[in-house]
Amino acid sequence: MKYIFLCCLSWVTFSYAWSQDLMSMVEPMADSSIVKDKSYVTTFKSSRIVNVHSVELSGKNTLEFRISHRFGEVSTGSYNLWGIDAGANIRLALEYSPSNRFQVGVGRSSYQKQLDGFLKARLTRQTTDGSMPVSITAVLSGFYTALKDNDLSNGNKYDPSVNRYSYSTEIIIGRKFSDRLSLQLSPVWVHWNYVPGSNDPNDIFILSGSGRYKFTKRMGVIAEYGYVFNPITSSTMYQPFNTGIEFETGGHVFQLTVGNSFGITTNQTLSYTTSPWSSGGWRIGFNVSRSFYIGKKSEHNKIH
Repeated sequence: MKYIFLCCLSWVTFSYAWSQDLMSMVEPMADSSIVKDKSYVTTFKSSRIVNVHSVELSGKNTLEFRISHRFGEVSTGSYNLWGIDAGANIRLALEYSPSNRFQVGVGRSSYQKQLDGFLKARLTRQTTDGSMPVSITAVLSGFYTALKDNDLSNGNKYDPSVNRYSYSTEIIIGRKFSDRLSLQLSPVWVHWNYVPGSNDPNDIFILSGSGRYKFTKRMGVIAEYGYVFNPITSSTMYQPFNTGIEFETGGHVFQLTVGNSFGITTNQTLSYTTSPWSSGGWRIGFNVSRSFYIGKKSEHNKIH
């Protein structure tokens, strides 16, 4: 399985080498009513699909506030209002783009009381004339679990504290095929300093595929799937699949989602999904993002 993953990385490396003067090709993702240069393609409305990163970044000098919420499993039944009354996972995050090439962000999830941070960098951007057929973005993320270990029968699994850390690296290759259809593919490596079983892998490799199909100017269907090549086997893990409907209203992007992932961040979603779609192992949720533009009005940039 690792060889398949390495092949994906080789293809990304080839794409990177094939492009010419990559960073000079990166231009602002500007509102078409403000900037007349339309030679670059905006693949997605948001910097996320459902949980996973999209190939897009926010515009220059844009501060984005994100709220993500996942309810309990629908299999909990009518007593819990099919998951709405059950325990939920909430993530709050601030993400800032100092330029159109880079984005940084921090977040806090209630699940495992996890803190996360990431650095996102655009390598290439798809052009309308076809000279660059794809957009490529790299993401580096780090995660810290602040949850107390209440089961000390076999010692504290988070002792030493280095066991609380995990990391992920991903390369996202995206393309807008038409006014309606956008797709992306992303090989992902997740490293856990601590895994529950002695035979479980610390390094997990995933191939993630995502897309959006627009059926109106401001609405579309979104979906993401991750194929885990070497899952953690001491716990029951499943391939993550999440989908939903996306609404764009000016500075807001709202997503109503359905999926089997309780975790929201890359490490939890792609390598630690413990619920199956079968037998009601899925849950509803939503994402809300609000963009604030810091700087001069003339620098107003947004994803569109």
